[in-house]
Amino acid sequence: MRLAALALLMLAPLSASAQVLTIGNASVVTSLDPHWHNMVPNNATAMHLFDRLVERDALAKPYPSLAESYRAVSDTEWEFKLRRGVKWHDGRDFTADDVVFTFGRVPTVANSPGGFFGYLRAISRVEVLDPHTLRIHTHQPHPLLPLDLASVGIISRHAATGANPEDFNSGRAAIGTGPFRLVAYRSGEGVELARHQADWRPTPWSQVKIRFMTNDAGRTAALLSGDVDIIEQIATSDIARLRREPRVVVTQVPSVRTVFLSPDYSRQGPVPGVTDNAGQPLPRNPFLDERVRRALSLAINRDLLVDRVMEGAAVATAQWLPEGAFGFNPAVRPQRFDPDQAKRLLAEAGFPEGFRLTLSSPNDRWPNDARLSQAVAQMWARVGVKTQVEALPFAAFVPRRTRQEFGMQLGAWGSSTGEGSNYLLSIVSTYDREKLTGAGNMTRHSDPVLDRLLVRGAATMDDQARERTWHEAVTYYAQHEPMIQLVQYVNMWAVRRGLTHQPRMDERTVAMGVAQDMPTMPAR
Repeated sequence: MRLAALALLMLAPLSASAQVLTIGNASVVTSLDPHWHNMVPNNATAMHLFDRLVERDALAKPYPSLAESYRAVSDTEWEFKLRRGVKWHDGRDFTADDVVFTFGRVPTVANSPGGFFGYLRAISRVEVLDPHTLRIHTHQPHPLLPLDLASVGIISRHAATGANPEDFNSGRAAIGTGPFRLVAYRSGEGVELARHQADWRPTPWSQVKIRFMTNDAGRTAALLSGDVDIIEQIATSDIARLRREPRVVVTQVPSVRTVFLSPDYSRQGPVPGVTDNAGQPLPRNPFLDERVRRALSLAINRDLLVDRVMEGAAVATAQWLPEGAFGFNPAVRPQRFDPDQAKRLLAEAGFPEGFRLTLSSPNDRWPNDARLSQAVAQMWARVGVKTQVEALPFAAFVPRRTRQEFGMQLGAWGSSTGEGSNYLLSIVSTYDREKLTGAGNMTRHSDPVLDRLLVRGAATMDDQARERTWHEAVTYYAQHEPMIQLVQYVNMWAVRRGLTHQPRMDERTVAMGVAQDMPTMPAR
């Protein structure tokens, strides 16, 4: 959705009873600190409280926000003109100094289970030319800088100096410039927001209530009973029913989120949850052998996952972006289903009788996450890899994933930038705090070829040449299968009739994208 369309949506007239919007979130928000955990529920909530220099619309296209305009001065210099008159929630003025403070804090957030530092990796230094003008210098040409900065929430120096995530959760540091200010955050329950009266944008809602509702049936029931106005991540079993329901409207859009299986790469020797058929730990990590990864991939019937598990709300894939996105390679097709070849490859790799493994998965984070894992486990068992699924609440899954405690895990990633570099940067590239890469690389995968392709593509100013590099990366990735791609989601919401909703490719459910329907003008 372009900025003009967003403004029209937000200006739709509202009745007095429509001033409060209640959202049924499918997942919990783990922190209000906009730099601590890079995941959709946190980012969606942060969009209400904090702004970024650049925003992305519903189709992942960038547009100016706190930066009223920006331009490339040279291949390695960008000038950002900041919006004047912007107020923090406590009434103080927003200036360039707050941006400098934010950029300095992002790489230093302690104990982050998936941080934002990769989005600042290209920046060598920042000049403040005046309180509303920044000159950002990059190490090398970096055409993706505006897109990268659309992932970095700007916080205030005066409220957030020395702050940790708990200071944001308590509200002390959660002072933003966003269209809503924090009223209350209740861990595991929800968030309450109120309109930021000094905001420069028209805002349709005086209050927003975000309720954490991880039970699929509970969300649907809450919508039908009128307890909430909009729900996300419709249970696939409820899609047909809700499409027929006259009280609600279903909205959807192709997702930038891909679902994949992540083997452990952090160990050469025994891997947690991986044993021989007698239950003894394997002396070496089998996933370092490309033949084993390929065998596990060939054993998966992705069409069955789409039809039976996702009930059509996904497409089979071998890459990390939906068709049509910048960097999607049309020559790379989903891996075929060939269990016989899978058995031959396992035998070649030294496992003619297979082995045992534990597949760890969240059971309340992504649509049908545990069901997908159970289906894959059954398919792997048929080629001799006897698989037990360990399904966990996401709150328990995340810290164990961060500590590399899983031998094989279900993962998912939404490339919120809508182009090919995001997944490469966060999931695939080598974890390196100095180079600010691999923030979401919890399995410690490392491949210098993919690292070089990321560096080359990110520094290529010509769009066509850059996309050719992403195509090359996709081809190499599909050939070596460091992660085993499964499906690409289709994002779905259900909203009570009488409201207009703009579905977002990045899955975020935001009050700014919901408004009351425009009334029909009587004929004359």
